[in-house]
Amino acid sequence: MRSAFFGSGGPEVGVIGLGCMGMTHAYDVRSRDDERSVRVIHQALDLGVTLIDTADVYGPYSNEEVVGAALAGPHRERAFLATKVGIVPGGGGPNVRDGRPEHVRRSIDDSLRRLGTDHVDLYQLHRVDPAVPIEETWGALAEAVRAGKARRIGLSEVGVEEIRRAQAVHPVASVQSELSLWTRHVLAEVLPYTEEQGIAFLPFSPLGRGFLTGSISSFDELPEDDLRRRLPRFQQDALKANLALVGRVREIAERLGTTPARVALAWVLAQGRYVLPIPGTKTPRYLEDNVGAAAVELSAADLAELDALPAPEGGRY
Repeated sequence: MRSAFFGSGGPEVGVIGLGCMGMTHAYDVRSRDDERSVRVIHQALDLGVTLIDTADVYGPYSNEEVVGAALAGPHRERAFLATKVGIVPGGGGPNVRDGRPEHVRRSIDDSLRRLGTDHVDLYQLHRVDPAVPIEETWGALAEAVRAGKARRIGLSEVGVEEIRRAQAVHPVASVQSELSLWTRHVLAEVLPYTEEQGIAFLPFSPLGRGFLTGSISSFDELPEDDLRRRLPRFQQDALKANLALVGRVREIAERLGTTPARVALAWVLAQGRYVLPIPGTKTPRYLEDNVGAAAVELSAADLAELDALPAPEGGRY
């Protein structure tokens, strides 16, 4: 798979990354299979995927343990390992944000222990805590860089003003946020700013939580323990309306002799020099499909047609 730079001053990584959340968290949790997940991560590395993304809250905590098991030994040197801090399990209720410096300092050590490594390549603030000035939280992440526990630090789901405030304390290596054919809000301000600043942009859910692959046609197909059952776009009426959007993507894919997933990911890749999508999967077949997007070339006409797709029915959350 071809590679790209992780921002203007970063190392080269595979242009398609791997989001590991679904291996232990949120999507069809009952089908969890840690051995299969380890095999998928190894397969990803063999296919040229280097950016492996996890977070302490996924599981919670178990996702980092699975990733750590997969990257044990010589595999660690093949990966650009990213994790996150700042969301704390709610103990049966909603998760909460915690951006206190003492929480960051404690959490990086806990993450490194679970991951079985002495450093991560990217440590990200999962969400800004409104109760803590971002400068304080970001300063604690910067301490991890100075201590050699993180090579670089990034932000997630932030606006331009928050990026600027963080930059005043320590360089921002990356911004992670949702971007796909049915979630485009970052195209207005955030993505242009990251491009201008040479900051890597990591789109999560670039396949619309699996919907843009064309593999979901009914609410009833979603497993009982699946997060998507609670999301507006997957409710039955909205889902039926959104199938028309997927139908358009499928038509383009058939014309190009490829798959809807590859078309959707190729569109995301075309949004900027430093855009590195991290589609999640725990299935070898879907991993191969995702990686194949790196070889899909969309013409200007293809991109214009995809740009013109209607907005989806229903909000993100």
